[in-house]
Amino acid sequence: MLPMMNDTRRKGPPYIASYQAMLMPLGPVAPRRMFGGWGIFLDGIMFALVADGDLYLKADAENEATFRQAKAKQFTYNAKGKAVAMSYWRPPATVMKDFDRFTAWAESALAAARRSKKSRSRS
Repeated sequence: MLPMMNDTRRKGPPYIASYQAMLMPLGPVAPRRMFGGWGIFLDGIMFALVADGDLYLKADAENEATFRQAKAKQFTYNAKGKAVAMSYWRPPATVMKDFDRFTAWAESALAAARRSKKSRSRS
């Protein structure tokens, strides 16, 4: 069973607190409202987002194959009538329900976000 957050630490809708609790094994994660959704941060690095109640995890060249093989859904939004895909993927229900597997996917997303931040800071 996945841990739940104490109500006094809740920010936003209840599902934000649930996702925050699921991600706590990584460290003190913090949700922030962004563009009609939520970003989930650790140490100032966004590695997950929540849109329409669904959690999406960061992917890059090193971990994207895992998301694709599991038939995860990539986050997209519409901009000027065109679908724009971002490097965030919604884990399948089988992953979301398995604490150890979910934690591994979340760790992988955090690593991808850290790699992305490093590559941007070198530019």
